[in-house]
Amino acid sequence: MDNDLISLSTAVGQALHARRWLLATAESCTGGGVAQAVTDIGGSSAWFERGFVTYSNAAKIGMLGVPAALIAEHGAVSVAVAAAMAQGSLAHSPAQVAVSTTGIAGPTGGVPGKPVGTVCFGWARDGRVHTERLVFAGDRQAVREQAVIHALQGLLRFLA
Repeated sequence: MDNDLISLSTAVGQALHARRWLLATAESCTGGGVAQAVTDIGGSSAWFERGFVTYSNAAKIGMLGVPAALIAEHGAVSVAVAAAMAQGSLAHSPAQVAVSTTGIAGPTGGVPGKPVGTVCFGWARDGRVHTERLVFAGDRQAVREQAVIHALQGLLRFLA
């Protein structure tokens, strides 16, 4: 893990630990990368509760309670589904804050209006949800790495 990601993950852990909050992650396109980044930090068991890797729509529905109708209406890669994933990870864990990612890392899978590199994020706590949709450049690995970093940066802002 590079030093920037270590610093970012450490800052997230410090912010959560100071609040005595637990984090849950709900990831699709990042495949557990956010959970891996934060658990690379020693002592993360004090503030990381669990991670859901819900790559398929069936997993989003079954593990997080994302409504099938929401996926049908907006698509799995949407801010609506990202919000539902974050809320679902809180509903299915004792965590106080959650982050979610869902996107198209490529090299295939892009559709009109949702090109390769599109990633939707959700952050949830205290009944509040914030979402973002970004399009990252680069190959599959670059898109996933940028998504992990953005998810953690957004989490820090959401905790402030």
